[in-house]
Amino acid sequence: MAVPLDAAAAETPALPGLHLPVGPSLARFLVLLGVFVCAACGMVYELALVALGAYLLGNTVVQASIVLSVMVFAMGIGALASKRLNRWPALSFAAVEALLSLLGGLSVLLLYACFAWLRIYQAATVGVAFALGALIGAEIPLLMNLLQQIRRQSAPDAVADMFAADYVGALLGGLAFPFLLLPALGLLRGALAVGAVNALVGVAVTVWLFRSTLSRRSLAALAAALVAILLVLAGAFWGSGRFEVSARQQLYAQPIVLQQRSEYQDIVMTSAISYDDERLYLNGNLQFSSADEHRYHEALVHPAMDGPRARVLVLGGGDGLAAREILRYADVEALTLVDLDPAVTELARTEPRLTALNGRSLEDPRVEVVNADAFSWLRERAPSGGFDVVVADLPDPDSEATAKLYSQEMYGLVGRALAPGGRLVVQSGSPYFAPEAYWCIGETVEAAGFGATPYNVDVPSFGNWGFFLATADGTADDDGGGPPLGLAEDAPATRFLSEEVLVAAAVFPPDRGPRDVEVSTLLEPVVMGYQQQGWKGY
Repeated sequence: MAVPLDAAAAETPALPGLHLPVGPSLARFLVLLGVFVCAACGMVYELALVALGAYLLGNTVVQASIVLSVMVFAMGIGALASKRLNRWPALSFAAVEALLSLLGGLSVLLLYACFAWLRIYQAATVGVAFALGALIGAEIPLLMNLLQQIRRQSAPDAVADMFAADYVGALLGGLAFPFLLLPALGLLRGALAVGAVNALVGVAVTVWLFRSTLSRRSLAALAAALVAILLVLAGAFWGSGRFEVSARQQLYAQPIVLQQRSEYQDIVMTSAISYDDERLYLNGNLQFSSADEHRYHEALVHPAMDGPRARVLVLGGGDGLAAREILRYADVEALTLVDLDPAVTELARTEPRLTALNGRSLEDPRVEVVNADAFSWLRERAPSGGFDVVVADLPDPDSEATAKLYSQEMYGLVGRALAPGGRLVVQSGSPYFAPEAYWCIGETVEAAGFGATPYNVDVPSFGNWGFFLATADGTADDDGGGPPLGLAEDAPATRFLSEEVLVAAAVFPPDRGPRDVEVSTLLEPVVMGYQQQGWKGY
């Protein structure tokens, strides 16, 4: 049971010889405020590591699992290790916060460098997550000691105060990260700014409050460390732009001519100096090369246009290249393009390198651009039976966010949006590099009620690439499969695709033929595993 303290005792420091610059009540408030701020900073460090891993490697669930599990484990180690530090709580806490602010602030920069130059990103992530977790774990026992030095409390009351401040601080950090730090400063500079706040609160406030318990040498060392940390973080902040450009260029063979970070992804365009090759990358994944994109987009679009085509829906395709091929048919009355990222569609309208390739297709009066998640748009806004052709030109299913776009539920929604006699074409990845993922997409399309025809072509910048042409009604071929491959009689002239090429495109070598695979659904996104495993060795 707690022993009640009278008012006079409550204003008396619990540790003899402790001379506080303010009253004990204000001192406790400042320490709890430090708990609040430090917890917010710690949460930002965790989220920054998860976000960086998702940006660079994809698969947010795996990255979050690695970072959070390692950090929580290390927090336990840090809490145990702090027992040896409790003889000098103020000095130890200031030193822990100094290390935490420096490592946390520089964490994104260090890991990006490991990814770009050293190719040891995953191992470095585990190391940084462990070090951050150990330092965060040491905070709470030391702060508890400091609070008890100011005014003695029962253990339950002290723990309640500490964890209330800690959890509310974590809430602030968790909300500030996506809604304030990322939009205002970006990932790299945001981590550096948080590191500076962590240093000022964790080191400066502690040293000021408990300076009477510190020797002159300790005070001088902590003051020098604080100044050095702030200078390092400020220098990194100042040079972060040049660092990011240099590190990013290491990831691309050709010079970067355009880079921007949208709300959803990192957008990069490169351009070869000695030959004509413009390339677009989203989160490091190649979207097209101007040298051979016509092969991909002709194969994607023209087989689906052999039939009714007055109303066309494009899912993805924000670069406007699929739209370019569709609009070559004069009888197309309306084209709706649904792409998640407005930054990509804006580039497709305004960036000269892109408009030269897409023929300013997104400015055509027949085109309506909708910036929305394709799955949600189909579920909530797509007119039933509203489209003669649906072109699914979506990112590969290598993450949770994109795997849902290749689910049985997704194709069920597409079927609802198709008019009778309508056709669906799906870009389905590489039958060579990821054959299980490719045939899984076909199985999933058929599980949604379609008849699907597989075909593949060679796109040098991608390799062997595959598609499925599908219909949900009686336009399938005689053996009950998918629709026949062919070009419309009035198809425009093409640089690559022909009837003969389509005949060959329907042939798959025995080592890349149909596989025994499962259907991918929202709750069982097996296509993601197939995709990741297939590309693992490349």
